[in-house]
Amino acid sequence: MGALLSGAPAPGFTALARVDPTIGQDMRYATAHNFTGAVVDGYEEPVCLLARPAAEALGRAQREVLRHGYSLLVYDCYRPQRAVDRFVRWAGDGADQRTKAEFYPAVEKDRLIPEGYIAEKSGHSRGSTVDVTLTDLRREPLDMGTPFDFFDPLAHTDDPRVTGRARDHRELLRGALAAQGFVNLPEEWWHFTYRPEAFPDTYFDFPVSVAAVGP
Repeated sequence: MGALLSGAPAPGFTALARVDPTIGQDMRYATAHNFTGAVVDGYEEPVCLLARPAAEALGRAQREVLRHGYSLLVYDCYRPQRAVDRFVRWAGDGADQRTKAEFYPAVEKDRLIPEGYIAEKSGHSRGSTVDVTLTDLRREPLDMGTPFDFFDPLAHTDDPRVTGRARDHRELLRGALAAQGFVNLPEEWWHFTYRPEAFPDTYFDFPVSVAAVGP
């Protein structure tokens, strides 16, 4: 499983904005607009932090999508282990159904862990995984077939029910990121991991803040 490290981050992390400030950021877990309905533990600032190789690769992908008249927008990047632990606690609280209509309308909450929508460990905590979508140049998100963090098979990248422009957008996103070394998680069209990972065996737990990665 690898070590779980708290406190100071690895020196190989950076804020994405320092590498490419043109990439949009809508850091959902630093706000109440996420499936838990509240700011998530560990998100002190709404900023994207990544291992530097992943951040640089995302910048290269951004240059490609800009040529198509679009932009990348990230929803989540590095995720501290304490946030993952919060997700697990939330999934076990059957009384809290506040966000069901938006995020898991067709799946019962007690099935979210057994069916793999929520897990006790996340690649995000290793620093090379991003949740990302496409927008137009006004930062308006494109149709991707489902919203971000939609717990449903319809969010599977190749779900055959997703057609037309939404299919085209998924393919453009996957192609642009794959060209720079990102591998898509088939169950989530928005989820990509840069390979090789800078920290493949370590789950970090430092907070999400610019200060956490230094100057």
